[in-house]
Amino acid sequence: MSTIKVNTVTKRTGSTLTLGESGTTVTLACGATQSGFGRSGSVNWCSTIYTNSPGTVTATSGKGFFLNTTSGAITINLPSSPTVGDIVAIKDYANTFDDNNVTVGRGGSKIAGLCLDATLSTEGQSVTLIYADSTKGWLNVNTDSTVVGNEYIIASGGNATITCGNYKTHIFTADGCFSVTDAGLPSGSTTLEYFVVAGGGGGGTSAAPAGGMGGAGGGGFRLSNSPTSGISAPVMSPLSNPAGLTASVATFPIIVGAGGTVTPNSGSPFVSTNGGNSTFSTITSAGGGFGGGGPGSPPAPTIGGPGGSGGGGQYNGPYPKSTGVGNTPPTTPAQGNPGGAVTGASDPPGSYGGSGGGGAGAAGCGGDTGPGGFAGGVGSFISDTLIGPTAPSYGTSGPVSSVRYFAGGGGGGNRTPNGPSSPTAPPGGGGGTGAKAPHPNTSVTGGAGTVNTGGGGGGGNYYTGGAGGSGIVIIRYKFQ
Repeated sequence: MSTIKVNTVTKRTGSTLTLGESGTTVTLACGATQSGFGRSGSVNWCSTIYTNSPGTVTATSGKGFFLNTTSGAITINLPSSPTVGDIVAIKDYANTFDDNNVTVGRGGSKIAGLCLDATLSTEGQSVTLIYADSTKGWLNVNTDSTVVGNEYIIASGGNATITCGNYKTHIFTADGCFSVTDAGLPSGSTTLEYFVVAGGGGGGTSAAPAGGMGGAGGGGFRLSNSPTSGISAPVMSPLSNPAGLTASVATFPIIVGAGGTVTPNSGSPFVSTNGGNSTFSTITSAGGGFGGGGPGSPPAPTIGGPGGSGGGGQYNGPYPKSTGVGNTPPTTPAQGNPGGAVTGASDPPGSYGGSGGGGAGAAGCGGDTGPGGFAGGVGSFISDTLIGPTAPSYGTSGPVSSVRYFAGGGGGGNRTPNGPSSPTAPPGGGGGTGAKAPHPNTSVTGGAGTVNTGGGGGGGNYYTGGAGGSGIVIIRYKFQ
């Protein structure tokens, strides 16, 4: 092996100096440094200052890019088929990355081990990305900045998507999927707020001429409010749990509970059912309990069913009149309330008033014999800000203005012609009205719970109760 000791190697002619020949490798000794090779640091910097017109830059290895986001955001896409050692540098030219972010497209490779695009959002930020391998992908080798995905959650899904201020709200009125493609960062937001209401139960029915069936319970009501600093918080529901869910990159099946059913008077057996559960991630709201029914052959259950809110008890003779238990299975805060119970022991003339189903905001009404059916329990509420002022059609009005009510209990049925002039209706939350018959032996169906409120069905007279209202799932997060 020969060694040439010189201070300077100078070209003989022309403008090109060639070291080595085809097929050979020119090696820089370990620990040595290079200079004068036309690079500042590790890359050649492009002379073009890129802006948001057209707004997309395709990066190539070995180059640095000055990005000016003064007039808008920019996307820079990394090489699509990198090899180990490929390098790309990016610099905030105008100190405006905090005002208008830069999206770093991963080009099919990972960034810092994640299958996510990155966001540059720090004023004056500089990053140098080197492709390491397929496991980690592109790694930032600068010590003064980090690159780890978007600051805010990115997601899709739902029957409607509403943008209100810095928040996006996804509304599911039927089964579907909620897909999170970016979980955000603590510097932005990583929290998913949820509102999950189950289907309301079916109103009480009977298999024989009988009046005073119980109203059904409203569907389970579960809500989180997790306001972010600087954002106005929604009005807090009495059942609100302030802790939301931490977002993760995944697809979440959404189940919207159906309303409880009631077998019509021509069917057999004569039964009502609980509403269906609604589910998002780890949050499950239980369907509302069915309303207590009357006797007959085959007999319908005479006591109210347990559920998110419990069904009301029936009033017909010496048969059991117990109420359905609410908040079943138990959650904290409670997802609902019990139904009402009739305490009378017999059928005095002019009574036959069934109890109301429980609602998310209050227990169903009941008591001793009265002139007519008892009211269902009021539902609970969410603020209009959770769904946005442009979406007032969801939920129902109620005692408190500027909020939307859900999961009200169904009213109890009333057989007697000496009862109230109108059926008993719950005060808010979509519960159905109890049936009122103009004659003791007249078959009148209880009112149905309102669709996508989780309202319980109203108790029937002489046979059939009202069907429960279906539930709803709403998911909200900060997106900017």
